[in-house]
Amino acid sequence: MFDLASSDSVNLSLGEPDVRPPEEALKGMNDAAMKGMNGYGPTPGIMPLREAVASRYAEHGIAAENVMITPSGTTALMMITQSIVNPGDETLIPSPGFVVYGPHTALAGGKAIEYRLTDDFQPDTDDIQRKITKNTKAVFLNFPSNPTGGVLGEEAFKAVRDIAADKDITIISDEVYEPFVYGGKHRTFMAEDNTVVVNGFSKMMAVTGWRLGFITAGKEAIVDITKMAYHMCACPNTPAQHGILGAMPSVNAYLDDVRSIYRKRRDLITSRINSIDGMRMEAPKGAFYAFPEFSYDVTSEEFAMRLAKNGLICVPGSAFGAYGEGHLRFSYAADEDKISRGMDILENIAKEMRS
Repeated sequence: MFDLASSDSVNLSLGEPDVRPPEEALKGMNDAAMKGMNGYGPTPGIMPLREAVASRYAEHGIAAENVMITPSGTTALMMITQSIVNPGDETLIPSPGFVVYGPHTALAGGKAIEYRLTDDFQPDTDDIQRKITKNTKAVFLNFPSNPTGGVLGEEAFKAVRDIAADKDITIISDEVYEPFVYGGKHRTFMAEDNTVVVNGFSKMMAVTGWRLGFITAGKEAIVDITKMAYHMCACPNTPAQHGILGAMPSVNAYLDDVRSIYRKRRDLITSRINSIDGMRMEAPKGAFYAFPEFSYDVTSEEFAMRLAKNGLICVPGSAFGAYGEGHLRFSYAADEDKISRGMDILENIAKEMRS
């Protein structure tokens, strides 16, 4: 798809924040590096940062011993899966859902089974129950969701929690978009038993290249995952951790500003897409992705390829699982001019497809 695009194509495919990181984070990392803090650190992360994360989420019963700093959220997911899933085990993964859960399960020798989301992008708990077997080890959740922008509702939260407890299944909750909720509220599994939560700083502070995430879990689970982490990466980036630490006290004010920017972009892309005949979507409640449905007689891959040939790069819904077909994913972590130019292309191609 990228090969088909020209150098001046509008790229709305990547979940790459275009806002500037907090100044405190940049200064903290640079100062740490200049002061010689460039060596190995503790495998679960430096204790001051673990304590700062614990303080941020203290209302959920989190202490420093429940926190582990990781080399990215994706690496955290890999470490967790390698620690929990054994050959022959099964995991339940959302469809549409983030693309790594299935491959991570396979790399651990397990088998991933897709469960569907409802029309309003909630876990279909009936489908989850139908697909649980004696081999089911874990269920993955991702809210706010990539790719759908959905936010987990109270009813679905309680239902999944109760199913997992009843069947003794571990919940692996990917909550890296937790800072970006525009409607409703974020519901975290941090306080629940038999749950491992993944979060991160890459999206929170717009430092995707620093590769820093974190895990919260029970003390024993953190010990086990730390053992896996040592053999995968030894430790997280030391100066980057100090940068994140420097920004933690003021990150809420920073996030207020960033959410305001993303909310305007969300409203723009939602309005533009809903003005196109044959496409529709609800305004996303979280993250920074639009996942509209289309009614044209093409697959999502064919649609995305045609858009790429005409200068707009997005992601076909089928990339996120079988139940993602009939959708496209657009990132609105891009400026309003880029979004508008991309929507102009989408509108023109959609018009051609209807004629």
